[in-house]
Amino acid sequence: MTTDVPKNFSQDPSINPVHDIVDGQTTDCCIVGGGPAGAVLALLLARQGISLILLEAHKDFDRDFRGDTIHPSVMEIMEELGLSDRLLGLPHTKMRQISIQTPEDTVTFADFSHLKTHYPYITMLPQVKFLEFITQEAQKYPNFHLVMGANVQELITENGVIQGVRYRGGGGWHEIRAILTVGADGRHSRLRHLGEFESIETSPPMDILWFRLPRQPEDPEGGMGRFGQGKLIAMLDRGDEWQLAYIIPKGGYQQLRTAGLEELKKSVAEVVPEFQQRLQNLDDWSQIAFLSVESSLVKRWYREGLLLIGDAAHIMSPVGGVGINYAIQDAVVAANVLGKPLKNRQVQLSDLAKVQRQRELPTRIIQAFQTFIQKRVLAPVLTSNRTFVPPAFLRLPILRDLPARLIALGVFPVHVKT
Repeated sequence: MTTDVPKNFSQDPSINPVHDIVDGQTTDCCIVGGGPAGAVLALLLARQGISLILLEAHKDFDRDFRGDTIHPSVMEIMEELGLSDRLLGLPHTKMRQISIQTPEDTVTFADFSHLKTHYPYITMLPQVKFLEFITQEAQKYPNFHLVMGANVQELITENGVIQGVRYRGGGGWHEIRAILTVGADGRHSRLRHLGEFESIETSPPMDILWFRLPRQPEDPEGGMGRFGQGKLIAMLDRGDEWQLAYIIPKGGYQQLRTAGLEELKKSVAEVVPEFQQRLQNLDDWSQIAFLSVESSLVKRWYREGLLLIGDAAHIMSPVGGVGINYAIQDAVVAANVLGKPLKNRQVQLSDLAKVQRQRELPTRIIQAFQTFIQKRVLAPVLTSNRTFVPPAFLRLPILRDLPARLIALGVFPVHVKT
């Protein structure tokens, strides 16, 4: 359980700036970031009886155009936790395959129906609902504490060891001391910056504009990529609406803004002509979210007292929508490895290194797969006005099943051990 600590406790001006601390707490584990990785890790540790505090910078979980895909790998984890049936009781849709459609042909990119799993599909569930579901489950454990609106500003460092964090929120500065601090705070990770972690960065040849359009009952189900001359749109079925990703060459956003919204709608209609009337629903740029696509891998995910997981450790390209699922797999491995050391209140550097060893290789493999698809499939479309011809490997059954497995299940299966 967390315990109150006297005001202005343990301040060391020679190490950290002094603030007027409203209150302080101690706990076994402080998780920064209430996204999928942080929320699932919190639930898994709470189930083991470990005291923890989960800090989320926003006051709710509702952010537009967050990833809404829950892959079979995560559904199997939910099944191991006894939560899959209840999770599927929430309103959702199922994506059983991903196809690529050109003006001349349609090719299946990934068919999940052949996979050996109880969940041969991608579950399309708003991330806000998933996070609310997971944190509500965690709140059943008295050793779990969630703080919303907690904007972490500083790491507490003593003798080179991270001892916790200071955050602003709720009327001032607060301090949390912890045996272990976990950075699960996403692609713009504050803890990655504060901990001075070094990343290997790549620049995928694309950016994305996200927007939504109404879906009609007669529309096809699932997900698909629509390819035109020099244009590419990914379409995700969200029940009563389509979530569309208009993929553009890297750095091309300002040129689109200059051309104007009507020109954008005209361009989209050239690829998806049946949406021409629905595009009238877009009447302001505020309805369109811009995503600068990045990909990176932190060289070393840890230092004494601090571990990074999920996008904080490895920013994923949106190709395949695997980011959420790899982040959750990180959380499962972290809980498996660190549960016992946290119970013993003695987390060694070797324990943190073990988490990275188990997760770095599958992360590198999926990022290499994403890079291959970006270079072999997407970049040629974006840099040419020629009609897109799907690569031959997509027509070979033995190779066609590989994208489905990598996207749906990951490289190695991850299971809850506690």
